[in-house]
Amino acid sequence: MDMHTVVVGTAGTTAEDVVAVARDNARVELSGDALAALAAAREIVDALAAKPEPVYGVSTGFGALASRHIGHDLRGRLQRNIVRSHAAGMGPRVEREVVRALMFLRLKTLASGHTGVRPEVAQTIVDVLNAGITPVVHEYGSLGCSGDLAPLSHCALTLMGEGDAEGPDGTLRPAGELLEAHGIVPVELREKEGLALLNGTDGMLGMLVMALADLQRLYTSADITAALTLEALLGTDKVLAPELHAIRPHPGQGVSADNMARVLAGSGLTGHFQEDAAPRVQDAYSVRCAPQVAGAGRDTLAYARIVADRELASAVDNPVVLADGRVESNGNFHGAPVAYVLDFLAIVAADLGSIAERRTDRLLDKNRSHGLPAFLADDPGVDSGLMIAQYTQAALVSEMKRLAVPASVDSIPSSAMQEDHVSMGWSAARKLRTAVAHLTRVVAVEMYAATRAIELRTGLVPAPASRAAIEAVRAAGIEGPGPDRFLAPDLAAADAFVREGRLVAAVEPVTGPLA
Repeated sequence: MDMHTVVVGTAGTTAEDVVAVARDNARVELSGDALAALAAAREIVDALAAKPEPVYGVSTGFGALASRHIGHDLRGRLQRNIVRSHAAGMGPRVEREVVRALMFLRLKTLASGHTGVRPEVAQTIVDVLNAGITPVVHEYGSLGCSGDLAPLSHCALTLMGEGDAEGPDGTLRPAGELLEAHGIVPVELREKEGLALLNGTDGMLGMLVMALADLQRLYTSADITAALTLEALLGTDKVLAPELHAIRPHPGQGVSADNMARVLAGSGLTGHFQEDAAPRVQDAYSVRCAPQVAGAGRDTLAYARIVADRELASAVDNPVVLADGRVESNGNFHGAPVAYVLDFLAIVAADLGSIAERRTDRLLDKNRSHGLPAFLADDPGVDSGLMIAQYTQAALVSEMKRLAVPASVDSIPSSAMQEDHVSMGWSAARKLRTAVAHLTRVVAVEMYAATRAIELRTGLVPAPASRAAIEAVRAAGIEGPGPDRFLAPDLAAADAFVREGRLVAAVEPVTGPLA
């Protein structure tokens, strides 16, 4: 069901609107000022197209073929051909939400009035989005410069009524049939329009925006699971005191410490060092330094959000139509700004997963868990408990470390050395999506282990927020301590519980809103 209508104007869009269109099927409309800007810019392009002097993208070839002047009779064919030839992706289809974000963000740039396409071209994108038609876009084909060429070309192909697309019922059909079924007339491209549909960072930006939304929730979830683990290990919450974090004023660190402190408020488990056979002076780094590690990740998210917001306000095309009537070539389609932060986020996701896995392992090791049974098993030796759940978590973290290797340091020249330095931003975005999915699973395993461990601390009363989390986890059908059972369904349910934000929702009625 459509949640609301997103109106696209000339000044860019917001991350919230991208998510609403991509994931929640919000309807899209063009504002009056966007339609006026589209028409005004098109008049400029039409005037240039009528002149004998060649103008890049209007009356010339593209890339390394830009030196050829194209006559009036061949320009429609030129625009169709660039779409057909550039729709050269391979590999599996990318996710529906990515394609919708891709189309919506291309619409955002068209609506700026800097691309010179006719209003009806932009309106066709609106109609395709609102009809729930999703072009087939493949995993491989973008070097992140000139933008996400192959993915955007597959979307443009659908606007022309060519290629395959998925209908709102999930059935794959020829795009022309789907357009006809929804009363959408395929576009007949004119000067510059094919090029304008392809030249943008829209795929990598859409994936960045959605990753930021997911990581924000995951960082809050990880603060909760870190607090649950601290509690299960009878650790001290004194390290969360705000005055300690004030003297090292990284903003994210203070936020994570505050989240953990609020989850642990009123706990009867924290600070039981004196009960150990070998009393602790301090907790291990994975517990004591949780706010520092998560906080550094939060600060990286904040920087990535700044970059995303700048890109969401941008008109990314080449050439562009300027307010004074000039049509100028530029390099604004280069994906480096977006590619770098996509790689940064893969790094911090891997480190957050790594520290969560170390805390989980500590819960399962009877030599370091301060009185918990080995592997949190019901009858260790007869039962293996969560031994292999931690193996799975470790395998996920190991892959996340490989995914943290940056894509943006690579560049493979293309287009006969005209495009001789590319961003690889699409590749950075694709691996980040995998990393985010893995991080969700890693946090879910820690939640699964920590809630079980707290329940095994009989005679001690956990914090009210911890009790609320455990009750919600059990109400979701995720079982607690007991003899060995088929674990995969429990872990899958825990993954969904974290991914859908239910862990955060469970504790916030007790803690108040967490950041």
